[in-house]
Amino acid sequence: MPAVLGLNFHHDTAAALVVDGRIYAAEEERWSGVKHNHPTRKGTLTVPTRALQWCLEAAGIEPEDVDAVWAASMRPNPAAGWWLAEEREELAALLPAPLGEHLRLLSHHTAHVLSGYLLSGHEHAAGLVIDAGGSSLGSDFGPGRERITGYDLWPDRIDRLHQGMPAVVPGPVGPRRVHSSLGHFYRNLARRVIPPGDEPEGSMMALAAFGDPQRYGTHVRELVRLGDEGEVRIDHPWGSADSSTPLLLDGRAWTADNAAEQPEHKRADLAAAVQEIFAEAVVHTARHLQQLTRASALVFSGGCALNSHLNGRLAADSGFDTLFVAPAPHDAGTAVGAALYGWHYQLGQERVPVPTDAAWGPDPGVLPTTTVPSGYHALPHLGLGLAPAVAALLAEHRIVGWVRGQLEFGPRALGHRSILAHPGHAATRDRLNAIKKRAAYRPFAPAVLAEHATEWFMSAGDPFMNRVATVRRCRADRVAAVTHHDGTARVQSVAADHQGLRVLLEQFRDLTGLPLLLNTSFNRKGTPILRTAEHAVAAAVELRLDALTVGDTLLLANHVPDPRASSLRTR
Repeated sequence: MPAVLGLNFHHDTAAALVVDGRIYAAEEERWSGVKHNHPTRKGTLTVPTRALQWCLEAAGIEPEDVDAVWAASMRPNPAAGWWLAEEREELAALLPAPLGEHLRLLSHHTAHVLSGYLLSGHEHAAGLVIDAGGSSLGSDFGPGRERITGYDLWPDRIDRLHQGMPAVVPGPVGPRRVHSSLGHFYRNLARRVIPPGDEPEGSMMALAAFGDPQRYGTHVRELVRLGDEGEVRIDHPWGSADSSTPLLLDGRAWTADNAAEQPEHKRADLAAAVQEIFAEAVVHTARHLQQLTRASALVFSGGCALNSHLNGRLAADSGFDTLFVAPAPHDAGTAVGAALYGWHYQLGQERVPVPTDAAWGPDPGVLPTTTVPSGYHALPHLGLGLAPAVAALLAEHRIVGWVRGQLEFGPRALGHRSILAHPGHAATRDRLNAIKKRAAYRPFAPAVLAEHATEWFMSAGDPFMNRVATVRRCRADRVAAVTHHDGTARVQSVAADHQGLRVLLEQFRDLTGLPLLLNTSFNRKGTPILRTAEHAVAAAVELRLDALTVGDTLLLANHVPDPRASSLRTR
């Protein structure tokens, strides 16, 4: 029974273990309570200690049973190839024996792309990874770091055939390397658009739907130049980590410090321009990659693959027949990609089955009904009666915390640690944004029974909630809580074997005629998706949810009638 461990030691610290073809994976933030598990200072390494321990315990193995350990390299700016050996020794020293002895490194972008390709089911695929920055390129490509990387992917080989490189331009004190990082470009502009307190990238993507991309499009387009062979060049300092240089527009200096002072409609216009030009650049590179590989499928990963609007555009315009976005395209997913690399390419094992869910983490434990919080009462041991009871609550427009089975891996709640609501009324969206302390323009995603997806949306959606689809106009008024200002929604398609939401969605459909629910992550503002039953109770009380379910127990707020007595049957 081979066992391969994958690790990410940097932000979004995570561990993943593949044993006998099964994935166990978890992010350290779910234990630490620190979102993205950021190190105390840049460059500090963080061991996913509790996530690693959980993976081993869940698989029922000891450290000495692990056959291979892989991690993504992130050593910056090497002069030559010695850097891999030095970084490996540094990371290996952080691990208990014998895990450190087995540790090997692969590039950050290769780990990213394999977290998608080796789960996609495609025999041949092009791979594209775009983020702020990955591993050093070393002597193979010259100085610099991975920013935009293209691959030709096969079961027996991984060919890197496109690499975005820094440009060398004259500077005030000599030649200067200009980084063309689309990840930095999007983040830096987002910090000038979104005031502190909201996540910049996700908030700017949402705000873009309210803006006119033409107002600032010409100016922003001058910052990003698209060249031959998929080349993307970004003017300095917009493709680097610089976040202080003012952006001059309309006689105003836009900085991260004065974002709140800019009128919201102008911030929306700038967001719209950045989103459009960012998407144009990614599509430009993807089309070049299609010409190089002649593949029919594109696998996309890296931090920029979290941009669901971009992913919808890629699916439509990149020239590929199909798009597969990695289930966890952010840095935590490199742990999964590293483990799958060792499993398939090193040990020669068959690829794991294509997943329709990412429930790879720990169970929540049992809800302690002996310590029911004030203002709630427990309905325990509902068994098969749980889903009908919760469906009745949702049909009555109650907001329900839903904790079911193994924890999702990745940044999206997929129906295991979710807050659920009726998708029909815009007022529900507004109430939830207030509950979660989010900006009022932020949308919520629908989870829909997979076989009904194209009845409500113009495409089939994504099992990992990673791309937007256009809501059918004839249906939009019935799902106002999950329809964004631009008529789109980030659709999660729920397959027949989904263990978290499937039965509940079927019950809700039978009650209301709607085969979908509003699904958002169960967490407080600025904190990770919660892990345990105890966390769920505390969060439900703080957020003042109408109900909470863990296992087959329902906690009901005292002001909410018992749903088992409800005779509601509305369509």
